[in-house]
Amino acid sequence: MDALYPRLLVTRFAECFAFYRAVLPALTGAVLDKGTPEGPYANWDVDEQAVLALYDRAAMAADLGTAHLPARPAADAQDAAMIVLRVDDVDAALALCLSSGGALLAPATDRPQWGPTLRSAHLRDPEGHLIELQSY
Repeated sequence: MDALYPRLLVTRFAECFAFYRAVLPALTGAVLDKGTPEGPYANWDVDEQAVLALYDRAAMAADLGTAHLPARPAADAQDAAMIVLRVDDVDAALALCLSSGGALLAPATDRPQWGPTLRSAHLRDPEGHLIELQSY
């Protein structure tokens, strides 16, 4: 049973699909379980447990009857959630993410104030979701 996993609601499904298809196997060992770039749904699993799912935002809004509402909060708002991926090598993981369509927010940096051996980097996926890459 999948206990808990994020499902990202996206408007740029094909771009997000390509990004996560490129980075999740290398960074987490996740494999595509369902879905195609055409959408509206895709999910990646590790050991038959969901790690991440994508769902077309318009399809979800139609299912919920909320298509008349604004699609997303203001672009200048602070983030409300973040996906954190623990990786072996933050620099290599960041390079993979950036070459796969991610957008850099903060370069790989040692952050001893967060943990004695913590190194992290921050980026956005093609839809703008905040991602932290971290290693200890």
